[in-house]
Amino acid sequence: MTPSIARNPIWSFAFFFFFIVLVSPWSVRAEEDPGNVPSNSTIHSSQGERRIDLASLIAELEGVNPEIRAARQRWEAAKAVVPQVQTLPDPRLQLGYQRMPMTDPLQGAIYGFGQEIPFPGKLSLKGEVAQREAERMEQEFNATRLRLIAALKEGYFNLHFVHKSIEIVERNKALLLQFEKTAKARYSVGQAAQQDVFRAQLEISRVLDRLAVLDQQKESLHAAINRLVNRPPAGPLGTPDEIHTTILTIPLHELSQRADAFSPALLATAKGIDRSERSLSLAKRQYYPDFDITALGLRNDRINDNGYQVMLGIKIPLFYETKQKQGVREAMAGLEGAREEFAATRQDVLFQVKDGFVQAQRAERLITILRDAIIPQATLALQAAQAGYGVGKVDFLTLLNSLLTLQDSQLELHGEMVNHEKALARLEAVTGGPLSGGRTERKPGS
Repeated sequence: MTPSIARNPIWSFAFFFFFIVLVSPWSVRAEEDPGNVPSNSTIHSSQGERRIDLASLIAELEGVNPEIRAARQRWEAAKAVVPQVQTLPDPRLQLGYQRMPMTDPLQGAIYGFGQEIPFPGKLSLKGEVAQREAERMEQEFNATRLRLIAALKEGYFNLHFVHKSIEIVERNKALLLQFEKTAKARYSVGQAAQQDVFRAQLEISRVLDRLAVLDQQKESLHAAINRLVNRPPAGPLGTPDEIHTTILTIPLHELSQRADAFSPALLATAKGIDRSERSLSLAKRQYYPDFDITALGLRNDRINDNGYQVMLGIKIPLFYETKQKQGVREAMAGLEGAREEFAATRQDVLFQVKDGFVQAQRAERLITILRDAIIPQATLALQAAQAGYGVGKVDFLTLLNSLLTLQDSQLELHGEMVNHEKALARLEAVTGGPLSGGRTERKPGS
């Protein structure tokens, strides 16, 4: 009886050699350090596609984003209100003619001016209210700018993850194509079942489906980033630069203190309290009367002589029960509302600090585990499965599961890198600016 091919050592060696020759150019290597991924490793993107720099995008965002520019103009408008409300009302120029039928008739021109003068302190209080409002609008502008910078960073990091996902999936597609060839060759000589070929083809189809989804996500992120920098959403963008994972060294209590001191959203609500306090003082000052001074020159044409007339008017707050008193109630309610808004905003800001901090910590731990343990182990498992399948000691399902496990681990690693940087971007937005001095760049091999 002819010996079985599976038991023939010559055939086994030939298939092992054939498998190694086909697969070795596409062997999966362990992931390099997250902070030092080669920048020329993108497979799916075209060679001529330009790189996009995050710092340049942020500078462009600050210069051209319509929402930032609108917030700046609101701030400029609020600043222009301050000198207006501190200035006296416009004077009145008065011209007229009089004729009084008397024994000695009086007739001639009347000319002069009038000026309304608010009670002392009212104009300065109006100026303080307007000044606090301008300061609040300044913090609103800063909050808008930092929020949009954080949104741009998140979009940029998401785009980086999509590009890395495409690269990993493309590389694994090439491996699956080689697995399919090997399965067909082994099936043709009776050393593998036909279902190995079908399973390889199924996984290739699933890879193509995943690439289609990733391409859609890439185009959507291109449009989102272009929208933020005021470009046509359908315009080209490019490939993100490699990101460098940084370690957050600032403790949580210090981050909370920074948020209390520098968070634009919190400072804006604090300025709202200041404005409401000045508004309350101004409302109480409305109980005091305003004045009106009028000075007139009189001409008597009958006797060819001039005279003058000076009058002082006082505005009496007669309806104080329904006007001034209600104005004070309005101001007091506004002050209480501003204080409650500050408390709510502070709670929200501190929550965002804690949430971003724990997310960054979690990502740092997972990056270390994935990079130093899981991915090297999954790589060795795949290499062993490749060699074992070539000599018939490992079935195709084990080989395929080893590849998919490594792929999922690689995707998880880059996903956690991106989640870490996104958490830091949100922390920067809520604490009022870059976390300089509190981030340590992860060096290769560290």
